[in-house]
Amino acid sequence: MDTSFDSLTALRRDWHWRCHRAASCEAAARFRLAHPTLPLAGVEDLGDLVGALEVRGGRTMLERAAIVQAMLLDAADAEIRRALLQTLLPGVISVCRRLRFGQGVTSESGEFVGLALATATEILAQWAGEDRPYAALDVLSALRGRLRRWILREKATEPLPVPVGAGADEPVSLDVRLAAYLGGPHERLARLTHARVVEERPWHALASAEHSSVPALQNELQFFARRYLV
Repeated sequence: MDTSFDSLTALRRDWHWRCHRAASCEAAARFRLAHPTLPLAGVEDLGDLVGALEVRGGRTMLERAAIVQAMLLDAADAEIRRALLQTLLPGVISVCRRLRFGQGVTSESGEFVGLALATATEILAQWAGEDRPYAALDVLSALRGRLRRWILREKATEPLPVPVGAGADEPVSLDVRLAAYLGGPHERLARLTHARVVEERPWHALASAEHSSVPALQNELQFFARRYLV
């Protein structure tokens, strides 16, 4: 079975589920109120907003750039951040293609796409509130840089550092292994994995707190586990 784009499919299904719901309408209303000078006529929910940012969305290139700039500025709002990620999906896939989907490091293109999506999500969360006139280009450039560094690290096959107090041949508990990612780019996924596996918090509660769907969150954590914990 070809599973090359499972991560991308899950994300698109998640967007289809969320883009017209009440929370999406409320976020779009907040966005219109915060940016009255932007060309947002007809934008009633975030599905409309993402549609407006397409080439055929009726806005000029400069208008689209201004809207994306404002979305990054407001990306502390999880709904806006998710819409921004959806808008950037074509660019994320383009970055993956330029990096040949991690060929030589990953066995499936879908695995690399999952990493790219998780990394893009982290960049948007870290940069939320920043005022960048070329927001889309900046995010995609940062994504490409991080993925290239990841490929180089993987090719170097450097093992994870042994936690202090553990011998090189001693098994390391999941708690300790997850703690090694705190303070790094994968801290969010490490904390969510701890909450699900160690604390046994239910999927629906974690997804709700993340403003995500259960399938999308499962996909993120499965990738993190396969790549960094197994």
